Amino acid sequence: MPGLTSEFDDLTMVPVSPESEKQPVVIYPLRHGLKSPIHRLSFSWACGNTLRVSVFQKPQLEKADGDGEAGGRVVEVKLSNSGDEEVDAARWRRMAYSSVTPFALLQSRKHSLSAASRMSLDIPPYKAEWWEHVIEYSKEISTLLSDRKPPPKSIIEDPKSVVNEIAAPMCLKAAWELLEIFYVDKQSQSWIPERLLDWLADYNSLFSGTLPTIHSKLVDFQQELVGVHVVEEDPNYWDAMSSALAVGWLETVVKLLRLHGSYQFDQLSSRETENGLVEAVAVLISKMPRMRPSLREDNLGECYKTKPDFMKAWEKWRTQISKLDCSSYWLQCDHQQTREGLKNLIHIMLGNPTVLSNATFNWMELFISHFLYIRPFTAGLESMHNSAQKCMQVKPFSISHNLFGLILGILGENTEVVLAECSRSFGPWMMAHAVELLTAGSTHAEILLHEEHSKLGGVSIEELHRLVYAQVLSSHALTWQIAPIYLTSCIKQGIGLLENLLYKQPVQHSQILLKSIEICRLYELDTINSNIMRIAGVHHWKHGRKGSGVFWLQQARDEFRLNRIAKQLFDFVGKSVSDEGFKQWEGLIELLGSESRTAGGLEFLNKYRDFRRSLLHVHGDTPTDAARNAAEALVSLMKNPSTPQRFWLPLLYDSLKLLMWQERPLVNVSQTQLLLNKLQELSMARLRPDFVEADLPSDALSSVRLALATNLGRAILEE
Repeated sequence: MPGLTSEFDDLTMVPVSPESEKQPVVIYPLRHGLKSPIHRLSFSWACGNTLRVSVFQKPQLEKADGDGEAGGRVVEVKLSNSGDEEVDAARWRRMAYSSVTPFALLQSRKHSLSAASRMSLDIPPYKAEWWEHVIEYSKEISTLLSDRKPPPKSIIEDPKSVVNEIAAPMCLKAAWELLEIFYVDKQSQSWIPERLLDWLADYNSLFSGTLPTIHSKLVDFQQELVGVHVVEEDPNYWDAMSSALAVGWLETVVKLLRLHGSYQFDQLSSRETENGLVEAVAVLISKMPRMRPSLREDNLGECYKTKPDFMKAWEKWRTQISKLDCSSYWLQCDHQQTREGLKNLIHIMLGNPTVLSNATFNWMELFISHFLYIRPFTAGLESMHNSAQKCMQVKPFSISHNLFGLILGILGENTEVVLAECSRSFGPWMMAHAVELLTAGSTHAEILLHEEHSKLGGVSIEELHRLVYAQVLSSHALTWQIAPIYLTSCIKQGIGLLENLLYKQPVQHSQILLKSIEICRLYELDTINSNIMRIAGVHHWKHGRKGSGVFWLQQARDEFRLNRIAKQLFDFVGKSVSDEGFKQWEGLIELLGSESRTAGGLEFLNKYRDFRRSLLHVHGDTPTDAARNAAEALVSLMKNPSTPQRFWLPLLYDSLKLLMWQERPLVNVSQTQLLLNKLQELSMARLRPDFVEADLPSDALSSVRLALATNLGRAILEE
């Protein structure tokens, strides 16, 4: 039974395709919030099909307090004249995310079946169990396309309600179900006409906006029915029933027949024959044989699963109709409108071509009526296509609907036309997901879509449409995360485009950066992962976030840049212990770690940090053992080849209290000689022009030399 679309809809903008000059020009509202007059407009393209409009006010002198109004505003306008008019931005994103899981699961199953068939030399997946996976995939996609909830049903049913109020159907879902019926659902191949009847009942309202339809006629009659007291005298009453019966909406016809005045208690006795004829026609309609496994809820008819049983029931049913048509009771019916109206219904059930043509409004409705009453045993796409061509000659259309072109392409087994209609009318999402339906049910479509084309860069049409859809996803900040799922399914160019996508993501946002890294790890893109972390480290370092920069460079294992950072730190750290500069960089040095493979020369900075910490805790009342540990740390640093020469003098100068320890010498003779040799090397190095002097007092060198000489004498005497 057809449904009446509710007035409520969540669409924010429904543009009209300007294919005809008769149609109005699409107007997009521009809400900028600025006061008139507007001085200048500037237009530029943003991501995807979004137009960026810059609105400028006329320049004005700033107020004295500096609180002048803003000089302009930038507004983005989405131009959605690409087949997705019925899908707003939020719904499209919801649909894009919901379709990821079914698509990814189907690709995984495809790879598993392909691997198994190669190992066992079995038949190709699409000829075995592959179509079962595809039908499951198609059902899941169809479910997410119908997430609009219908209006709540009334507890008390209105007896004069002809058309039930349902949620507004989507043209996209109608197209998807057509592909499922003809390409995927092999279990319904024997009852495709009945599937088309159900399809038309669900989506006939889609044609009402541009074409006259039976659905629109029933909607108009339902509004008129409220003010009609004697319905059988209204010509529209019989016309509405004839049209509904022509396309198989049996429950609607029976419901309207029950509104006949002869059913009223005060008229049963005087109109007994008339009521008997009405009831006989209603019973025949409700007992119409249907070649299908089961009926929908509230639908009428008798189901037959096998063709022989259906043919027997059909012949019996038509015989009963013929007997009623020749009955003498018609002569006893005094109500002319009832007699003519019922006769018209009988002629429809007997398959009168003229009556069927008068009862329908377009070739699609006439096409369905021929299946029901003229050629009920039609099978095969070729015969269905020939029937559709004849119906179009009887009911030519001046304004074509995009679904009509898709139906003709399917019936004509023209894969190129089907692809063109889906691409033109329903956009990249449809093409990326519907290809699996086409290849599952047609060998020709599979060859066409999987063939690699040199003009397309060596990619197939299937891969091309996935790349286009991935590009659409990548152009939006809220959907780029799911683009890799489609890019990785493209063998030829998917990984390269995925690399470009990841490199274009802003590294300054931690959530986006972590998502990019997660994608790289998921698809084992180790090189890209390291490069992204390296880029993030350099970005954070240049913008003053030193700790974050070092962290990401460590994650990327970038020894070259970490060593350069270490050299920069050397310029700041080589000062006295009391200098605040060391405290400023101490946390960064700790973050750098002590692994030489990762940080290179930063190993020294960590040891230098530890030495300074121990030196700060050495005082006059410090135990000798703690002071000796600090002295050993000094000697270890001076021995370490990674200690830069510029740090030798600051180390010795900061350690004067260790070299002049009162209780006993903390450095033995050999260690003191080592320190003196280092001091001698430093004195020779000062003669080079590239030598950098440490920021120390002028007498630092002489003070250190004197302390070492004194310590050497004390150490010799002690030994």
